Amino acid sequence: MGHSIFLMFFIIGIIKFMKMFRQQKLILFFLLISFNIFSQNKRARDYGIQIGVLKTGKYNSITDVEGVKVGHTTLIKEDHVRTGVTAILPHSGNIFQLKVPAAIHIGNGFGKLAGYSQIKELGNIETPIILTNTLSVPIASDALISYTLQQEQNQDVYSVNSIVGETNDGWLNDIKGRHIKEQDILEAIKTAKSGFVKEGNVGAGTGTSCFNYKGGIGTSSRIIPENYGGYTVGVLVQSNFGGVLQINGVPIAKIMDNYPKNYKYDVDGSCMIVIMTDAPLGSRNLERLAKRAMMGLAKTGGIASNGSGDYVIAVSTAKNNFIHHKNFELIQKTLELKNEAITPLFLGVIEATEEAIINSLFAAETMIGRENNKRESIPKHEIIEIMKNHNAIITKN
Repeated sequence: MGHSIFLMFFIIGIIKFMKMFRQQKLILFFLLISFNIFSQNKRARDYGIQIGVLKTGKYNSITDVEGVKVGHTTLIKEDHVRTGVTAILPHSGNIFQLKVPAAIHIGNGFGKLAGYSQIKELGNIETPIILTNTLSVPIASDALISYTLQQEQNQDVYSVNSIVGETNDGWLNDIKGRHIKEQDILEAIKTAKSGFVKEGNVGAGTGTSCFNYKGGIGTSSRIIPENYGGYTVGVLVQSNFGGVLQINGVPIAKIMDNYPKNYKYDVDGSCMIVIMTDAPLGSRNLERLAKRAMMGLAKTGGIASNGSGDYVIAVSTAKNNFIHHKNFELIQKTLELKNEAITPLFLGVIEATEEAIINSLFAAETMIGRENNKRESIPKHEIIEIMKNHNAIITKN
């Protein structure tokens, strides 16, 4: 609220000043600049919360992995629609023709992830990855089929393994209304881009809840030291789960006495975790990588409850290992890291997953949805004070 009031007076002041000089174009310019500055919520690192020891990429985002793009479609309509779609593309080409190595780890299988069995069997993906709400998995899968069949060079394609992950946003969203349409999925894919990724109440995170606060989309990345390959690993999460919140080792929920007491439905939910890396890994080691993401979730206080669908999709974007659909040679040559070289990537995934979840909380804003249900954003100022008291805030000199 304080930022909003400040922004209002800031804009009014600029308008009055500019009117004196009849500079209408400059008015518009300053309005756009000020809106961009003040509308972007701070991330955990902006408050001095530095999780882990590895360095982040330029954007501290899954898009720090070269070629990866993310797109969102956000649906906020009237007082009952609070949902959306997030698309993650491993590269900009025809993914069916240039498949990428992949694996899936199931932390807890109370979910409706589409496409699992073929990935388990063949070790690759052939479509973008779509995240949405539980009851929109069928329409998202159908949209991916349409998208694939419409691609050039796919005229002879008669089978598509759509990859769709989900969480249930039914507390804030009229999920039974099934408001997601095919065009919403196609738009998320079409608008996917590299660079900065919007977080919080956006895309598939529009109506989600996390630790009984407002959850959403979050992302983070890590750079492996050069002497271990210099690879990048990026993580994006759709946070919608429960547990006992802790941030960078500080037991926030316990100190605030704000955690579930019956350990039943109030800790249920789901978390979709997507990992991208440019490290040359096959499906076996990608599955090992995916398993470590659950350690990152656990470090935030998540417990993968009985009613939680916690899935991790791990993908390697190493160009040398693209799988050509029309390669008719009997031998497929690949380059893969040795088992002994993968440990730094394990650490990177754990750190990036933990930070991505915390970023989803810091970016999310209070939301009121269907039947006037409400999810408050995390109390940032109170949390920062607790973190300071535990010497868990690093201040810039």
